This record gives sequence, C-alpha cells and structure tokens, in this order.
Amino acid sequence: MTITRAEFLRLVAAATSAASLSTMAQTSDTRMLTRKIPSTGAALPVIGCGTWQTFDAGDERKPQLAQVLSALFAAGGSVIDSSPMYGRSEAVVGDLLAQSGERARAFIATKVWTTGRQAGIDQMQRSMVLLRTDRLELMQIHNLVDWRTHLATLRAWKKDGRIRYLGITHFTPGAHDDLAAIMRTEALDFVQLNYALDDRAAERRLLPLAAERGIAVLVNQPFGGGGLIRKLSQRPLPEWASDADCKSWAQILLKFILAQPAVTCVIPGTSRPEHMRDNTAAGIGRLPDAALLKRIAAVLD
Repeated sequence: MTITRAEFLRLVAAATSAASLSTMAQTSDTRMLTRKIPSTGAALPVIGCGTWQTFDAGDERKPQLAQVLSALFAAGGSVIDSSPMYGRSEAVVGDLLAQSGERARAFIATKVWTTGRQAGIDQMQRSMVLLRTDRLELMQIHNLVDWRTHLATLRAWKKDGRIRYLGITHFTPGAHDDLAAIMRTEALDFVQLNYALDDRAAERRLLPLAAERGIAVLVNQPFGGGGLIRKLSQRPLPEWASDADCKSWAQILLKFILAQPAVTCVIPGTSRPEHMRDNTAAGIGRLPDAALLKRIAAVLD
C-alpha cells in the first residue's frame, strides 16, 4: 500500500489526538510515553540519549555523564545510541553502565562503520567489549557504509541472538534517496535519520515509508544540529507552549518530532544532566495537535 502525503498528514492528526489522550491519562504518574517497535511490538520509551561528541570524554567527566544516564533512567528512558565513530563514547557508556549496575535498563544501540565483512565483524566484537555486553539491542550500519556486506552479517547475528534488532542510519537529507531505496527492498527493524523543525525533508518520504514498511524510526539531530535551539533560546517561551505541557524550547522541538506517529524515539545528545532531565520531560504529557503543530512551525517564519 502506498501512502500519499495527504493521507500521511491525516494519519498524523489522528495519531497525535489519540496520543494526547493517552499521555494526559498518564500525567498523574509522569510515565514516559512509549511507542511500539513494529517488528516485535515491544514498547520503547520515546526519548533517549545520543553520545556523539558528548560522551567522548576522559575519566574526569565520567561522574557528570553518570548523572546524565541516571536522569535518563529515572525518567523512564532507555535508548543510548553510540558508534565506533564517536571516539571513546562506547567505552564510556560501557564503564558507566557497569559501575552503576544499570545495564538491564539500557537499550544499547551502536553501529558498524567500516568496509569488508571481517573488518565489520572485528569492529562489532570490539564494540561489545567496550560496551561490556555479549548481546546488543540494536546494531546499525553507520551512514550506509558497505551496507550490503554488513546487512548479511547482521542477519546472521540476529538469528544467533547476538543482536535483537538491525538497522541503517544516515544524518543528511542528501542520503534520503539511498535510505528510501533500502527501506523499500530490505527487511529492517530500524532506520535512524535526521529530522528537526528546520530540517523536515523526512516528512515527505521517509516517515510515510517507515510507517508503510513497519520500520521503527530513531531521530538524530532533533535540534537542527544545535543552531536552532541556540537561536530559539534567545526568545521568550510562547504562551501556547503550555498547551503541550512544554516548559522549554527543547521540549517544544522534541514534541514537534514526537507528534509524528512514525517516530519511535528521539535521541538528543547531551553531556549535562539538567539538559537530560529537560529532554526527557518532552516524553511526558500532551503532544501537539494539528493546530499547535502549525504554530510551532510558524516560529521559523
């Protein structure tokens, strides 16, 4: 079945209305909203933590980063996304989870980022050592590098129980054609893509396609690479922010993304516990309805 843009927008309106009702019922006990992973039906909290740059740190910053993960778990979040490309991030995540004893609460997603079958296997095994685990929730092919080779390996690893889910990633609109082509032809559990208030290309094709194909969506760069939120933070919070239970611009930007029913989880990166607490609050309470989405979009005008 092919979903037109008009049909997808109607789906967004219906889903956000239903989501608002369900999350309002949860407000009293402040549970984070979850979305189902289509391939299994398992529930996934909608706000996670990215580690690019933010977790590439030495021992002196580990106590602060431990607080970031503590804030994520305290709010009901679980997704921690990393990559061999992110310097020491995998090792830092592995150390912190081991020290806290919180591995069972984490949904660890990392990536393979190299060429060649054996090189990919070696890199993924190294990631497991650094992350201190013998089983990963999600392994992704980073930026589609040698994706045909690695996808065959990931399918074998999934069958053997070494990973639960497999997926592909990219972070630029220029890669959307390639992402769409693979999503149409391959059986995937996840796709990770860029999407933000000022970067909405994914709405046109990738989000409807993910819904059609039953692929969970992780969203990276939800703050437009950082420039968008820096600009908005200089403005006062609009009075209509309370209509979606938002207390910050970060929450407005994250809830704008979560209003898309095809989005499973958003993974903003941070090294500051107070920002993690602010981000996770976007997964609680009402989501914007169609009218409020228009008002949010208008802030860029």
